[in-house]
This record gives sequence, C-alpha cells and structure tokens, in this order.
Amino acid sequence: MRVFRKNFIMSLIENILILLVVTFVFYSSQSLSTQKTIYVPQGSITNIISQLHKKGYEVSIIDRYILSFLGQPQSGWVDIGSTRLNRIDFLYKLATAKAKMEEITLIPGETTVLFFEDIAATLELNASKLQQFYNQDADYPEAGIYADTYYVPFGINEEQLVTFLLKESTKQFQKISHKIYGTYDKKQWLRLLTVASIIQKEAANVEEMPLVSSVIYNRLKKGMPLQMDGTLNYGKYSHIKVTPDRIRNDKSRFNTYKYKGLPPSPIGAVSFDAIIAAIKPAQTDYLYFMKNKQGTHDFTKSYQTHRRNILKAR
Repeated sequence: MRVFRKNFIMSLIENILILLVVTFVFYSSQSLSTQKTIYVPQGSITNIISQLHKKGYEVSIIDRYILSFLGQPQSGWVDIGSTRLNRIDFLYKLATAKAKMEEITLIPGETTVLFFEDIAATLELNASKLQQFYNQDADYPEAGIYADTYYVPFGINEEQLVTFLLKESTKQFQKISHKIYGTYDKKQWLRLLTVASIIQKEAANVEEMPLVSSVIYNRLKKGMPLQMDGTLNYGKYSHIKVTPDRIRNDKSRFNTYKYKGLPPSPIGAVSFDAIIAAIKPAQTDYLYFMKNKQGTHDFTKSYQTHRRNILKAR
C-alpha cells in the first residue's frame, strides 16, 4: 500500500511537471505584437510589466517572473527590432536591448524658434508644439535652454523633450550661479542671460567676449544706447543681416539703436564662456568696437578712432 501511494505521488508530481513544462512552452511560444521601438519606464520589473500591460501589451504576472530571470531592462526608448516576436524573444529583447539615443546640438547664439525647427525635422516632431511647451514651461523667453549637445531617447515626444532640455539647462544655470553667487535668482539670471546673449552674438571669438562685455556695461553706465546689430537677430531674424532699413523700421524693444538699456530678454542661446564674460567683464574704458578685415574687432574708447576703424574696414 505504501509502495502504491509512493508511486502514485511520484507519478502525479511527474505529470504536474510535464503539464507545467508543456504549458510554459505553449505560453512562451505565443506570438506577441510590439513596436520596433518601445518605451521602458523606470522602476521595478513589476512596474515595467504593469505599465506595458496598461499600454496594451499582452503581458502577465508570469512574464514578470520570466523577465526577472532574464535580467533588469534598461529604462528609456529601446530598440526591439521587430513588430512580431514570440513571448520569450520579446522578453529577452526587453532585458538586453540598449536605449536608442539621438544627438541634438543647440549652437551658441541660436534662437529657440530655429532650434526647434531643426530638431523637429531631425526627430520627426512638431516645431510648433515644441515652441508651445517651451513658452509654457521655460523660465526665460529665450536662452532657457543652455547651448550644448544633448543625447535624448529615440521616440521622445515634444513635451518630454522640452521638459528634459529645460531641466538639464536649469541644472547648469544653478550650478554656475551657486558657484559664483552662492544662490540662484531668476530675475538676476534673466539680466545676466540677456547680456550673455548679446556677447554671444557680437564677439568674434571666446577671447573677445570679456571685451564685448566691458563695452556693454560701459555704455549702460554712461546711459548710452548699446547700438548693437546682434540685438536685432532675435527670433526668426537670427541669421538675417541687419541693414539700415531694418534699424529704421524695427519698432521692437530689441532695437538698441532706438531704445536705451538692455533688450527685454535674451536674444539667443548662450554658452558657458558667454555667461562667464557677462559675469566678469574685462576692465576697460572701451565704448566702441568695429569688425576689421581679419574678422575680429578693433576696440576703442574714442569715437574719432572708431570712425577711422570703420573707414579702414570699408
């Protein structure tokens, strides 16, 4: 009787194991629809499976255990490579695929409107939506995104991209400000970014930036209008040559030929060098500068010398 019971139990266990194996093989061989690139949320494997299920993927608690065995997926947009896989292949791809990244660069001096047009074409996004989310969330009308190279997940949408760029830029601004001032004040930083953006547009190179900065502050101190072409290269006019006609007809506060003081806000993205130049201008008495035939600028405190420099350049 004991032998019979033992054999029965062994046979039952064996049949259960066979049934489990057959069930697992059948379950894991089922095909699963997916996109070639999918977004893997941050968090535990339980959270990942839950979020995928909410997005319409046919995954279950069993997949959580299988995925736990295969490894922790990398968060972000990952390249699965196919739209139809069996369950095991899908979970293996999920566990081993690397995040697909795109490189985007904001050139110092560029305006957001042209930057968004460029990256919209590259990342297949909507430039108007990018600008809309920027206007909604940015601390500054312009220059809220630090001029730098960024690596962003493939498939990121407009809101996610702008949020990421603004977050990373604010970190940079806060880091610089805290190091120099010990605090980060948005009102103070707006003025600083405005000066830095003019320096960025006007200076021929990094070495000239503190000199251009000194001219800006010297003219402001004396109550002189800045009279700088770069301030008219705002928004969609970023790369438009400033002509006498434009100077006469532009009625905006960015026209520093018509209005004294700084423009109401920055005119483009700024680099670290331009920010430092705005914070630490060279100690000079320069009031004028003129581009020479070498492509750099001649600086002077004398209007008569400045006029000679103009004639020499012509």
